[in-house]
Amino acid sequence: MGCESRDEWVLKGRDRLHDLPGTYSVVRCFGCGLLRTDPRPTADTIGYYYPETYGPYAGTRIADSRFKTAVNAVKAFARSVLKTHSLSLPLLEPGRMLEIGCASGGFLARMAGKGWQVEGIEFSPTAAKNAQDAGFSVHCGSLESAPDPAERFDLVVGWMVLEHLHDPVLALNKLHRWTRKNACLAISVPNAACFQLGWFRERWYPLHLPAHLYHFTPETLEALLNATGWRIEKVLYQKVMTDLVASTAYLIEDKWPHSSVSRFLKRRPDIFNLPLYPLALLLSRLGQSARMTVWARRIDK
Repeated sequence: MGCESRDEWVLKGRDRLHDLPGTYSVVRCFGCGLLRTDPRPTADTIGYYYPETYGPYAGTRIADSRFKTAVNAVKAFARSVLKTHSLSLPLLEPGRMLEIGCASGGFLARMAGKGWQVEGIEFSPTAAKNAQDAGFSVHCGSLESAPDPAERFDLVVGWMVLEHLHDPVLALNKLHRWTRKNACLAISVPNAACFQLGWFRERWYPLHLPAHLYHFTPETLEALLNATGWRIEKVLYQKVMTDLVASTAYLIEDKWPHSSVSRFLKRRPDIFNLPLYPLALLLSRLGQSARMTVWARRIDK
């Protein structure tokens, strides 16, 4: 964000999600405090770290069976009742919505069902085709390289996407141009200010090295949004325990490499969200959960 190139080393880690080769550092900018991955894969090589088995691609596929439809309905009901804030939006009248990182189109379908005119941008050709085959207008490629839309948007959403972008300043400036006056931006990112990063360090699940290029705190995210024409209206700390459970699995794995416990925890960390909900509620109220959802409003520069 225009700072001098002086950084403080924080930690070194590797790709734990897919066990791909390489080691990467996380450094903190002396000027603004923003954490970033160093070295970062280039825009041409980053696709290597998103194999076809990447979870969000499969997890957002539109249900094609009664069983999947029922499972998705249960998940949506749980999010609503427990108010996890994972896909939370302010109350808005339906209009035109853009989802960046729309994966296979699950959220696009949800919002289209509520009367929104939806479009998406997705980096993965396979996931983008899944969404296109479902009937949605989806640009396959990066947000930074996407062409201007035919009409401006009233709402832009990006669920766990901003940390993946090579140039978030360019991207947010672009979204500012693409939206109408007073448009809403709803995004979620990992919360690098929570205690879990200090506890687990390179084993913290949301680091997701090297695919996560930036690691935001509420303060650095607000500075970025302010610099690109967005004003934060609300920060919601998500009430989910997936990251704490998965980070614990990494810790167990490093101490006992052949542990069946670590394999189970890595495979299904989400099943602990309900039994650990009281702890998630406490961490959310303290601003110490591992993920945050932010609502921001477009302002004139």
